[in-house]
This record gives sequence, structure tokens and C-alpha cells, in this order.
Amino acid sequence: MAKFEEKTIDSKDIYDGKILKLRLDTVELPDGSSSKREIVEHSGGVAVVAVTDSGELLMVRQYRKAMEKELLELPAGKLEAGEDPLECAERELREETGYKAGSIELLSEFYTAPGFCSEKVYVYIAKELEFVGEALDEGEFLEVEKYRIEELGSLLSELQDAKSIIGVMHLMREKEVCSYGN
Repeated sequence: MAKFEEKTIDSKDIYDGKILKLRLDTVELPDGSSSKREIVEHSGGVAVVAVTDSGELLMVRQYRKAMEKELLELPAGKLEAGEDPLECAERELREETGYKAGSIELLSEFYTAPGFCSEKVYVYIAKELEFVGEALDEGEFLEVEKYRIEELGSLLSELQDAKSIIGVMHLMREKEVCSYGN
């Protein structure tokens, strides 16, 4: 048993939506007292660091309603119920960029906001890309942009979403691009 485990005493579903669920848990704290925890349940997602044979990183620019602005991000998407993260990464890469990867492997996995949300994101690196044509989801509007590996330092300063920052940092480490502003 974990030293600081919180035992769930009661759990009430508050909201069940298309993308997330919200529940209110009553927990017993390690000292025996109780507290409430608002928990966002999310099926998780993937992000893909897609690098072309000519050394370009594929990014997508799209409007994010929650932020009320366009963001530059790695191709990414939500895991469907029971979906394998690798299959999701392959699907999202194809849908958002039109590319299929000859090689794809897991770089990292992380929790986006573990204080209140169960979302886990898997970050993959995709290489040996072949353009097969994009297949955006209905209602999805985005633009694919390409950035040279040498531009990663300056690109990092433009990024505002965690999955993209984490993915680009992994690529920088892999490519040993250590100075900002290249």
C-alpha cells in the first residue's frame, strides 16, 4: 500500500459526455480525515512526432475553442474505448497529416494533469513517412506545417501545449539539438 494513498469511500457520477466524465469522490486521507476529490475521467490520447526522410517535423495548426485561438501542435488525438495507443497514433497520423509511417515507436507517456484528471498521453516517433492522402474527421479543420529539425529550438518557444512541447523536446534530445534558436 502506498504511504499516501487516499481510499475512496464514496463516488458519484456528475457528468458523462462524449470526451470526458466527471465524478465526485469522497476519500479517506492518510490521517483518517475525509475530503472531496473532483475527478475528470478521460480515455487518454496520443501525439506523434512525425519526421520526414528529408528531416522535417510535421506539425498541425488548428483552432482550440478552450483557448479561443489557434495552436501549433503535434498531430494527436483521443484514444477510443479499448483502442491500442499505437493503433491510435497510426490512425491520427494518417487522418491529420495524410502520412503513413514505416517505423513508429513509443518515446514517452505522461499524465496531463494528475491532480484532477486521469488522461494519459502516449508520445510516438514516426519515421519513414509516405504520403497517402489526408482523411480528416468530419468537423476537423487544420493545416499541416513542416519545420526543419534545425528550427526546433525556436519552434519550441512558439508551442503552448504540453504534448507538443514534450514531443519536440524528445526529438531535440534524440537529434542532439541542444542550443535554442538554431
